Amino acid sequence: MKKAINWLLCVIFLLFAYVQFNDPDPYVWVVIYGAVALSFGISNFMVIPKMVLIALISGLVLFSLFHVGYFIDWLQSDRHSELFGEMVYEKPYIEGTREFMGLIIAILSLVFLQVQLSKKE
Repeated sequence: MKKAINWLLCVIFLLFAYVQFNDPDPYVWVVIYGAVALSFGISNFMVIPKMVLIALISGLVLFSLFHVGYFIDWLQSDRHSELFGEMVYEKPYIEGTREFMGLIIAILSLVFLQVQLSKKE
């Protein structure tokens, strides 16, 4: 069952990476989501060293700190549904919030993987 979940998450993050190619800064996000996908794929064949996952999680947490302000701006805005519409250049917090939420999903997924792998030890 764990392998099936890992393959599913691998595919989901590969899809996340794929849809980033229309983003203004695709390479950053393709690398981030690709690394998460790769982590889940590799974990089906070998145990990923704990320090590798901790380093990846820490890097994503640090990167997400650059996006927290956008998320707070979005929370304070009147129109929360704008998050699901088109990008508006006068409102950079929309894209920043989307990026922040993507990072949170990636971080939580890697924490899940770390917990899963620590149970094998």
